[in-house]
Amino acid sequence: MSPFDQMGFAGNPLDRLSELRDDAPALAALRDSFFSRAVAFVGALPVLRLNDAGVTALHGRDDFETLAVGAPVLLGRDAAGPIYAAQLPDSLLAEQPEAGGGFIDPRELKIAGRPDLVLRDLRALAVEGALPREEIAILAQAKAALHWHGAHRFCARCGAETAVAQAGWRRDCPACGAQHFPRTDPVAIVLATSGDACLMGRQKQFPPGMYSCLAGFVESGESIEEAARREVLEESGVRLGAVSILASQPWPFPCSLMVGCRAEALSRDIVMDAKELEDCRWFRRDEVRAMIEGCHATNLTAPNSIAIARRLLDHWLTEA
Repeated sequence: MSPFDQMGFAGNPLDRLSELRDDAPALAALRDSFFSRAVAFVGALPVLRLNDAGVTALHGRDDFETLAVGAPVLLGRDAAGPIYAAQLPDSLLAEQPEAGGGFIDPRELKIAGRPDLVLRDLRALAVEGALPREEIAILAQAKAALHWHGAHRFCARCGAETAVAQAGWRRDCPACGAQHFPRTDPVAIVLATSGDACLMGRQKQFPPGMYSCLAGFVESGESIEEAARREVLEESGVRLGAVSILASQPWPFPCSLMVGCRAEALSRDIVMDAKELEDCRWFRRDEVRAMIEGCHATNLTAPNSIAIARRLLDHWLTEA
């Protein structure tokens, strides 16, 4: 099995039915299907249903039809039938009682009047493996699509309010005729190596002690490989030679595609950008193994196994 198998948010099983998005009769038949289901979000938190069979993110589509903000998005169809994504209003959140003046954990909230429904953080769900991998991937698709709709209600060309088209995969401007499509932002994430060491850094918002591969958004007119070299040079001062692309991962925070790269470092001299990183250093293979196994001498850790950064490290370790 490849280290890149089973990454979080990948493995989406849906046929996206792109050929039907302009077919009104076919869309109506899907919408009226007894087997149609939906995933739903309040803000960025997916709505889960608790029942005797366990936990699921899939609901009857009609459960939220009258509550949805805007038109539901047709995500696609699996073997059981079509699946939609619905954005629900923030007003559905129940009032949370104060707990000694502390903060409410945003990973688990209740919907007012519905004890069978709970909201959880998507990243936490993936880390915990609380849902089947396929449902996590469907939720990732839904989260990115719904975020795009929420952020693109108005035309970027003329400012008029846009309308949903193509079953949720386009927004049209009735004023100037512009068509707007969901975007995915590519990110080059790079494991730079030199001999028996790899380069990692940490940002201030990382969990204490965690280090990860360096990464950055691909800019206009730039290849993945060029972005990898530029980002590592800007953040660490390390120049890269050969860059190879190993794998990719959808990352719905809010709508990125992480492109995992392996690169050869041409030097080990670090000149860190303190605005981007809190620390940056070289790690030996034995250190990285200890970080992954949770037994590093100074309690340093690596990213969780759902992240492509961790899979890049795992892949490197298999070479030893």
